Amino acid sequence: MGVLSNKVQREDLKPGDHIYSWRHGYVYSHHGIYVGDGNVIQFTRGAGQEIGTGLFIDHIIFSSLSRSSDSPCPNCGDQSSLDGVIRSCLDCFLWGGELYLFEYGVSPTFFLAKARGGTCTLAAADPPEDVLHRASFLLENGFGGYCLFRNNCEDFAIYCKTGLIVFTSISVGRSGQAASFIAAASSVLSSPLRFLTTSFSGLAVVGLCMYSISRLVSDIGVRRDVKKIPVERLVAADCSSESSVEPPEAVPPLPAKEKET
Repeated sequence: MGVLSNKVQREDLKPGDHIYSWRHGYVYSHHGIYVGDGNVIQFTRGAGQEIGTGLFIDHIIFSSLSRSSDSPCPNCGDQSSLDGVIRSCLDCFLWGGELYLFEYGVSPTFFLAKARGGTCTLAAADPPEDVLHRASFLLENGFGGYCLFRNNCEDFAIYCKTGLIVFTSISVGRSGQAASFIAAASSVLSSPLRFLTTSFSGLAVVGLCMYSISRLVSDIGVRRDVKKIPVERLVAADCSSESSVEPPEAVPPLPAKEKET
């Protein structure tokens, strides 16, 4: 592994590793926690629909992209309609893609050299036993509702690895992918520095600088609007929120699950 690629071989995986695989021609990556014996715990809206909007149109858009379930996995069965936190084999998780390892505790220089978000973080990872405990606990109790920008598969995996939760409601969650998408969209348009130059090369330099700065300050290892929350308290706060009971102090509830219509 290195700056150019985080690709890893199956035999090199260890329980508690945060892994990911690119989907739909590198449009986005899907993340999960490897728990050993060829199994992965992951958070999903449904096979191939992790970047969906949650609206009916998703079924039309992704129906042509999803794999057929005529031949379900002999180990997992047909999981194409499942959502939330699920356990699956490594083959079902990869969905035909390559295997990559998410890196923790990287330097700012290394982080910025990885131009695509969702591959590494400055935050340090907790011991594997803590990671596996969080993943297993959330498999039994859920991780709230899937939200593309605030509570997605990468958010799930990063929480399992670090125990960190964003407690403000004015920004994206822990996901580096979501931060990158937002940074790319606003890197030039939202910066007053764009008025300092009219040349294409000048705009490109300004845009790249703003994109890099936005990515860095949005990283979970740099942000100040995060707290380390035990998984039991996190789930208790989520349950309290659903039952209209005031959640435990200083523990933000997870996004609510979307109601089916």
